[in-house]
Amino acid sequence: MRLSGKVAVVTGAGAGIGKSIAEIFAKEGAKVVVSTRRAANGQPVAAEIVRNGGQAIFVKCDVSIEEDIKVMIEKTLEEYGRIDVLVNNAGVNFVKSFEELKPEDWDRVMNTDLRGTFLCSWYSIPHMLKQGKGNIINITSVHTLAGLPGAAPYDAAKWAVVGLTKSMAVEFASRNIRVNALSPGLIDTQIWDDIKAAAPDMGECLTYWKSNIPAGRVGTPEEIAYTAVFLASDEASYITGANIVADGGMTSQLISQEPFKSKSLEGGSHG
Repeated sequence: MRLSGKVAVVTGAGAGIGKSIAEIFAKEGAKVVVSTRRAANGQPVAAEIVRNGGQAIFVKCDVSIEEDIKVMIEKTLEEYGRIDVLVNNAGVNFVKSFEELKPEDWDRVMNTDLRGTFLCSWYSIPHMLKQGKGNIINITSVHTLAGLPGAAPYDAAKWAVVGLTKSMAVEFASRNIRVNALSPGLIDTQIWDDIKAAAPDMGECLTYWKSNIPAGRVGTPEEIAYTAVFLASDEASYITGANIVADGGMTSQLISQEPFKSKSLEGGSHG
């Protein structure tokens, strides 16, 4: 029960990583505010947590809408009286070539992935300061270390969130508020399902992606959630301003391992 007694707000908690974070935070003793823009997704998550003996409420919130965020914070305080942990997980995935990109595409991603993270933090921090402590975890992506073609708004937003994370961490460290980023790699969520569905050949798709991950497999939402539990717990009390990468080693290698499996490398020396 590493989060016993803590109140945690989790945005984008209706599915995938956010859902797992909400559920596992509750198992670790947190009182959880399950937030998502669709009640049909979020309400069942909160209800299931309660059925399993945890404490949770659902609050409908689209983080691209400032008024929704204000209501989410107000309802959290009405129900639980404090905010110990904010997990900024809500985000929009986006793939479109730069030449086809429209300004409204850019704005949609930025308003959710970056501005939403800023506003949720901005409305939460005054209450954390009054409490004398707080903890913010910004869920970003391995796109904060390397980019892909066709992902300009997403890459830009996630890199910006890391910059925001570090700036806030430095500013609030002396006032006992920790701020960290958590960057998942390829995780078994709807995004992975979409990648597989779009692949002309499923076998080649699986081989290609696994060759890009030294661990040889896609990660699970629960693995990211337990990393978030650590960051939210007092065990991580000296960690702030960090970007924790959980990607099975994906961003540690220069190129895919797959081309080297079909032929040996001969000759050459180093040093």
